[in-house]
Amino acid sequence: MSPAASDALAPLETSDAVVDAERMADRHLARTAEVEKVGNVVRWLDDAVRVPGTKFGIGLDAIAGFIVPGVGDAITGLVALSVMSAAIRRGVPRVVLMRMFLNIAVDTGVGMVPVLGDVFDLLWRSNTRNLALLERHQGELEPRARPGDYMVLAAAAGLVVVSIAAPIMLIAWVLSFLMG
Repeated sequence: MSPAASDALAPLETSDAVVDAERMADRHLARTAEVEKVGNVVRWLDDAVRVPGTKFGIGLDAIAGFIVPGVGDAITGLVALSVMSAAIRRGVPRVVLMRMFLNIAVDTGVGMVPVLGDVFDLLWRSNTRNLALLERHQGELEPRARPGDYMVLAAAAGLVVVSIAAPIMLIAWVLSFLMG
């Protein structure tokens, strides 16, 4: 057999680049499937039942909060953490994870307020927001935070400071007024 013929019959060597590309494709498919599963959970939480004649839906988050105020919101808040766990596995930047947690905390906290919380649950849709944040980083090999992520966290930190400082200042003012 000639050398050219034996080279043609020899198994092809797979380069490291090809193997790496195949691994990346496999991981992307697994991550895409995971995000799809998370998307199904989000649809149940934020958009389970369509209001006839509209594009608006009501999810289990709002329904559970209405039926069992406080408890329903706490349970759906825990279920909402599944979106965050998928984001952690995906390697989403910490600042984005913090933003996701803030979305869940606001939804759960305000959702526990009777009536106002139920209306808020219908409009805020933290799970849909978090899924959008997760999907935004889906195709990136090395996900990076964006300036808007930092701005949201800075605003949240400012609100926390104000919510702590305002009552203290009010109490000090009332005491100074009463004590003359």
